[in-house]
Amino acid sequence: MNKQSITILILFVFLFIVAGMLFLKPPPPAIIIAPEVIFHTSFLDITNTMFTSWIVLTLMIVSSFFIGRKFSMVPSGFVGGIEFVIGTFYDLIVSITGEENAKKFFWVVSTIFFWIILNNYFALLPGNFHIGITEPGHGDPQAVFQQTSILGIDTAFIPIGGESVDGQNVVKPLEQGGDFSGLLAPFFRSVNTDINTPLAIAIFSFIFVEFWGLSALGFGYLKKFFSFGKLLRGNPMGIIDVFVGLLELVSELSRMVSFTFRLFGNIFAGEVLLIMMGFLVPLLVINIFYGLELFVGFIQAFVFAMLTLVFAQTAVSHHDDADH
Repeated sequence: MNKQSITILILFVFLFIVAGMLFLKPPPPAIIIAPEVIFHTSFLDITNTMFTSWIVLTLMIVSSFFIGRKFSMVPSGFVGGIEFVIGTFYDLIVSITGEENAKKFFWVVSTIFFWIILNNYFALLPGNFHIGITEPGHGDPQAVFQQTSILGIDTAFIPIGGESVDGQNVVKPLEQGGDFSGLLAPFFRSVNTDINTPLAIAIFSFIFVEFWGLSALGFGYLKKFFSFGKLLRGNPMGIIDVFVGLLELVSELSRMVSFTFRLFGNIFAGEVLLIMMGFLVPLLVINIFYGLELFVGFIQAFVFAMLTLVFAQTAVSHHDDADH
């Protein structure tokens, strides 16, 4: 590529950025941590992250049913690709834990991996944060919309400021003589930006790790947390074992916290990045950040699954250490 071609390419990219900022600039983003309620029932308020998780779960169950019926001894096409991915993942677990432990760990670790990565990728589909319901209202709104038009197309934007009422910036609803205003609650939102979901997966992981440890060692597994043997036999040095065991217990419990905030923090930060870049540079450049989020979505799912696997292998390998 010569110098003239590079210059033309840079100019082309610059024109795309300018065109996006002038003609396709979306509403200023409203960054909201808590998931929004989109449906009300007599016994449960359904948030957009709950609704999204149900959609993803339904797609996983339906696709698993149809794909499972097409498995064959000589796989090919899309089903062959799925078999290759699952087989490769299983072989990776075998290489880390051995065949016997892999049979126990695979279904839990793979469930964690595929659940996280599919939710992460579903959140990158068009429509997240753009398709939802609006509720007329005012007073400390999450996202206030005013009617406008861009290139002759009726649309809306989020105004900055508004009329001051009791010290708050308020935009009058249409029926009060003002512009339309309301709360935007998108139907679809990344499940892992709701801290309850990473916490639930972390608890799920913790329970199975402890279950496998108890299955391998019995109640002897608890000795690494509650080591009072030397102290009860009158050995004053046993206090060190007690202290080390308590540190081990705290470390074990803290994994749930680290798992939760690692996944939540990375996915939420990625979502904020996409929203801001979509507002600042809505054409062309945003694709770079989408590519970055595809990589981050995979890495976070893989790290969560592999850490669960490593901790599980550590829990059951204490049995072997005791035998030696």
